[in-house]
Amino acid sequence: MKRILMSVRDGRGFDIVLVAFPLGFLFLMAGLPLIYNVVMSFQEVDMFSLGTFSRPFVGFKNYTDLFAQPETLPILANTVIFVTGSIAGQFLIGFGLALFFWVSFPGASWMRGLFLVSWVMPGLVVGAIWNWILSGDFGVLNFILRESGIISGNIFWRSDPHYSLYAVIIANIWLGTSFNMILLSVGLAGIPADLYEAAELDGANVWQRFWTITLPMMRSTIGAIIALGLIFTLQQFDLFAAITSGGPNNSSNVTQYWAWDLSFRQYDFAKGATISVIMIVFVMFASVVYVRSTRHEVRG
Repeated sequence: MKRILMSVRDGRGFDIVLVAFPLGFLFLMAGLPLIYNVVMSFQEVDMFSLGTFSRPFVGFKNYTDLFAQPETLPILANTVIFVTGSIAGQFLIGFGLALFFWVSFPGASWMRGLFLVSWVMPGLVVGAIWNWILSGDFGVLNFILRESGIISGNIFWRSDPHYSLYAVIIANIWLGTSFNMILLSVGLAGIPADLYEAAELDGANVWQRFWTITLPMMRSTIGAIIALGLIFTLQQFDLFAAITSGGPNNSSNVTQYWAWDLSFRQYDFAKGATISVIMIVFVMFASVVYVRSTRHEVRG
């Protein structure tokens, strides 16, 4: 023990201490709950056995029962649509804004800062704002669409089963666009300017420079953004709670909101844990993509 203390005091073991404390904190605050959740998905859990770790083991029964429910596949399909639509919308709009602000013009800095307002706002606040925007009677979105001649009557975004999921997607795109814009702006700033100058001297036009220089040089940044977008989108809960509550009739329900509803409204903790474990698999996949996308940057 004295030798260990002396090594820490001399600085040779200080790096071990720096790593040990964060790892211990993560294990207590994240690792143990994760293990508890995985074990719960293989057990029979009710209100009376919730306070104990020793419960009847049922194997994969919770998983088979979950996929036997008629609402499981539609909710999984909603999740895929929500994740795909949100990531695509956030990336395309964010990339467009990043390219727009890449060109220096007066006021570009403070205009870029204004877009960060959506990212720093809490999800419930964003949901409340979009509740007003998406209102079927007095919403701003319906007013703009009517005045533009796109629609002739009001669309009840939150209560119509055909539009409720897309209402949350629109709100989530607005929420995450600025984050994509900032990361893509950083990636664009890292591209050497002399590459564009050489390509322009060789006669390459704007689109040729974009496809042959910008996109290849942004490959790792784009991979990291898509992976982070998948993680953040699968974690999105506040917008569903504030806008649609998964309704009507599960038309806008997704796995992350369904897991909460099963656990804390229907008190079916085992199935709620089962859905969480399924989501963990996708998050781990996104984490692997993120690490592989940024690997060479870390090494450099």
